[in-house]
Amino acid sequence: MPAALREGSELSQTTTAAESWLALFDRMLVIRLCEEQLARSHQRGLIHGACHTYVGEEAIATGVCAHLRTDDVVFSTHRGHGHALAKGLPPRELIAELYGRETGCSRGRGGSMHIFAPEIGMMGTSGIVGPCILQAAGAGYASRVLGLDRVAVAFFGDGAVNNGAFHEGLNMAGLWKLPVLFVCENNQFATEVPFNASAANTDVASRGASYGMPGLALDGNDVLGISSAAAEAVARARAGEGPTLLECRTYRTRAHAEGMGDFTYRTRDEVDEWRKRCPIARLRERIVAAGLATDEDLRAREASIAALIAEAETFAAASRPPDPATATTHVYSAVPAAPASPLRHHPPGPGTREITYGRATWEALSEEMARHPEIFVMGEGIGVRGGNFRTTEGLFQKYGALRLRDTPISERGFVGLAGGAAMTGARPVVDFMFADFIMDSIGEVVNQIAKMQYMSSGRLKMPVLLRGCIGIGHSAATHHSGNYYPLYAHFPGLRVLVPSTPYDAKGLMKRALNCDDPVLFLEHRELLNTRGPVPDEEYEIEFGRAVVTREGADLTIVAIAQMARRALEAAEQLAGEGISIEVVDPRTVSPLDTETILRSVHKTGRLLVVDEAYGPFGFASEIAAHAAGAAFDDLDAPVRRLFGAFSPTPYSPSLEQAVVPALADIVQAARQLARE
Repeated sequence: MPAALREGSELSQTTTAAESWLALFDRMLVIRLCEEQLARSHQRGLIHGACHTYVGEEAIATGVCAHLRTDDVVFSTHRGHGHALAKGLPPRELIAELYGRETGCSRGRGGSMHIFAPEIGMMGTSGIVGPCILQAAGAGYASRVLGLDRVAVAFFGDGAVNNGAFHEGLNMAGLWKLPVLFVCENNQFATEVPFNASAANTDVASRGASYGMPGLALDGNDVLGISSAAAEAVARARAGEGPTLLECRTYRTRAHAEGMGDFTYRTRDEVDEWRKRCPIARLRERIVAAGLATDEDLRAREASIAALIAEAETFAAASRPPDPATATTHVYSAVPAAPASPLRHHPPGPGTREITYGRATWEALSEEMARHPEIFVMGEGIGVRGGNFRTTEGLFQKYGALRLRDTPISERGFVGLAGGAAMTGARPVVDFMFADFIMDSIGEVVNQIAKMQYMSSGRLKMPVLLRGCIGIGHSAATHHSGNYYPLYAHFPGLRVLVPSTPYDAKGLMKRALNCDDPVLFLEHRELLNTRGPVPDEEYEIEFGRAVVTREGADLTIVAIAQMARRALEAAEQLAGEGISIEVVDPRTVSPLDTETILRSVHKTGRLLVVDEAYGPFGFASEIAAHAAGAAFDDLDAPVRRLFGAFSPTPYSPSLEQAVVPALADIVQAARQLARE
């Protein structure tokens, strides 16, 4: 074996009190008996979905969590029952969750793979491999920002160490000396793939050195050895000395999930051999040999715990299923955050100072960072440099590196980190430069950040602001020109903002920085230097409130971002032909203010939707569908859509101009529709 396994002698020499060993014994037994009950329940059909048990691995969660405070936080993976129980989750809440009952720890929303109990620091388990690593790093970063000595732990299997999240998470944690324990439960199989068939370097502990942290290889079935190592790692993290990687080499003695075949990729003899190395039996022998308890004493404790599990199962079985009426609650924050400034919806009048779009968002961020010490910004070149588009210029000098953090080129990593930071009390802002780069982190956005409030039944808030430039222009070609608002608006849990003016940009950004929902703030690059009126006084703009930027009587044009400006130009040109155009700018794509659009259509009888993004399944199609369904009797002509070409963005200016609606295109489309 490449690295020697540490023995548990250190703990036995320094902590000989019977209470310590017996507490470890009890906790492992709670996990084992609860898991065996869940296996029986699965066989009886009481568990409706997957059931991933922790049998054989109990020493790891028990040994690590024995040194955690209630406010320390744990992030886990799909095999997380043991972590939750070791952190203090009552068995009745775990069993009820797998039974799909309202008394479950996730209120019946998660089942085996999504266990949430933030009240005790159990921040959730994930059916996706790797996010827990990034989220724990984020919790560690939040501890630094908030000035806490809280420690974060990520539990993950050997399969995760070949995932990009492992590299990105450990690199950032090591780089910034975050208070995190990374605990690899190397049970030798990733689902059914042997570790030695998936990893070029099977010595996980040795990888710690690559990220500037200690890496320890431990016997994963020796709870005393794990407890001793964890105590040192927790103390080290709490003292500000940085993270530790613990590789706990163990074995799961049940199938990957209950009901799955188990002996196509391993043998019965191998499983039986590992059962003989049972961590509970091993500690039991040591307790008796040390004279800390007799066999009779331990049998009595086993009987008491068995009764606890039986009572928990009875409680779960008697609990009610969740009310179907609650199926869509907590998608967004149940109580919108009160505005820090007055809410405004209409642009200011003449005489107001004029600033650029970019300066407006800078003011919003600067003002809210002064108000909220829990806000920090992450991105590439946003520190001393001040951002590719001067989005954070001067803020590093004002707030320092902790709150203006230059990152590695690790989009998935720092977005996942931002999610964990938001879950634990911080308010992260991620600056992508170009929104195209968000694609490298889409799993963290869609599968994690967007779903956390829902899966935790509203007990976790997700105040994450993700900002980046969109839009075609500057011959930026296909990886720096995307318009992604239709994509992200499709996913529940996300707010998607696309402001068109400096006034809207500042007001919407300030609102985003004060709300508890994850927000994508998408800024069209061609608008950054445009100027417009922005009042000196504080204000916010509520999400889901469109603005009529020009009154008209003959036809409604709905457009956002650069197309909203072109629509105004088209309306001015057509006014000379006697065609009165009303222009509506939704400002936010999700939520979408359909009421304002429908009122305008009721007045004009015609609707043209202009969009720079692709047409199929897009923003223009969504608005057209709403109008066709709710304003059919108001329409004097069919709804028309004008949108960008269904093509990647080309480089050459002549090609680039051909894939975007031009002013002449809008004028022609509106003119034709007005005559129908």
